[in-house]
Amino acid sequence: MGSTADIPASEAPAPPRRTADVRNYAIVTGAYWADTIADGAIRLLVLFYFYELGYSPLAVASLFLFYELFGVITNLGGGYLAARWGLKSTLLMGLGTQLAALTMLAAAPQSWLVVAYVMAAQGLSGIAKDLTKMSSKSAVKLVAGDEQGSLYKWVAILTGSKNALKGVGFFLGGLLLSLVGFQAALLMLAGLVAAALAGTLALMRGDLGKPNKKAKFGQMFSNTRAVNVLAAARIFLFASRDVWFVIAVPVFLRTELNWTFWQVGTFLAVWVIGYGIVQALAPRFIRGHGGADPDGRTATWLAFALAVFPAGIAAALLAGGDPGVVLVGGLIVFGVIFAANSAVHSYLILAYAQGDKVAMNVGFYYMANAGGRLIGTVLSGALYQLQGLQACLWASVVFVVGAGVLSLLLPATSRGGRREPGGISGAATT
Repeated sequence: MGSTADIPASEAPAPPRRTADVRNYAIVTGAYWADTIADGAIRLLVLFYFYELGYSPLAVASLFLFYELFGVITNLGGGYLAARWGLKSTLLMGLGTQLAALTMLAAAPQSWLVVAYVMAAQGLSGIAKDLTKMSSKSAVKLVAGDEQGSLYKWVAILTGSKNALKGVGFFLGGLLLSLVGFQAALLMLAGLVAAALAGTLALMRGDLGKPNKKAKFGQMFSNTRAVNVLAAARIFLFASRDVWFVIAVPVFLRTELNWTFWQVGTFLAVWVIGYGIVQALAPRFIRGHGGADPDGRTATWLAFALAVFPAGIAAALLAGGDPGVVLVGGLIVFGVIFAANSAVHSYLILAYAQGDKVAMNVGFYYMANAGGRLIGTVLSGALYQLQGLQACLWASVVFVVGAGVLSLLLPATSRGGRREPGGISGAATT
């Protein structure tokens, strides 16, 4: 009698555990998409509702301070919780917390909608978003494994779809604010998240991945050099985007170019949807040396190429170029290269992640991601209020150059995993 070892891998039936992981992964992804739409809509609703009430750019930025701060904390603690309790637990915690955040804002009397209260609700929303994101991103490696090309493709599709749907959320937020108002819109979003939570509870069987009751919190920091360097580069990369995109760009479009919040919301939605499409397609046009999967060199040249564009936009504005054409055109090109760079980072963290510490490595990495967003959000409001849009653009240049310099320290490997000059020894699967 022949053994299963004699059957070609392409013809062998999928192991039951893997089949279950694929099914559960699909459920996790659907829930993540629902939360992503709600998260994008909430951000636009809060931004424009409070700006229209007369809040300054810095005050509006402060509303998102807890959102980003608790994102840092959540990714650190969430990776540990996912390792001990499983990804299903962290997903359900995320959806439940998002439902609580939406209810806080939707059901509150008008007099409660002040900075401190909204900051608290946004803090819960940040916890929710990062718990669901970490659960879904960690689940990719359980399904794709380390197969050449497969992991890069799966990560790109998930990351791209998430950002495209966040753009849908921006559009939905602007539409609902126009049609039904702030709190009614939040109630509708709460219904979407509640449906995702109920669906996950009803449809998911078992867990996603194998919980490790022996996991220790201190292991969150026991990462390879590659993971640590990539996390540091991620801080700079996301600070370079959010330092002008989060507060400065929408406020500039609203106040200097006299766009309505509906027009701003639509533009941001289209930009983020396009950004997501580029991420999903990244494996088709962004490859490493010799057509292999991306490595540290890929992240490096993308970062330095990205730095050209905020510098070019700032220089064109200083030279008297049409602000609408310069900003919109520059932001589109910036978005394309940034999306490709982000997609490469998202692949690299899973390629570098250790098999028994995927959730911890991903949590640590997205802690850095949240840290970059926090820095960028605060500086976006402060620099715009003090010095205007150009100061935000030059800060973006500094941050993205920093990401490029750090990326020089990432592993640069060939197909066979040989060490290249300037790289760290070991292949990307360490």
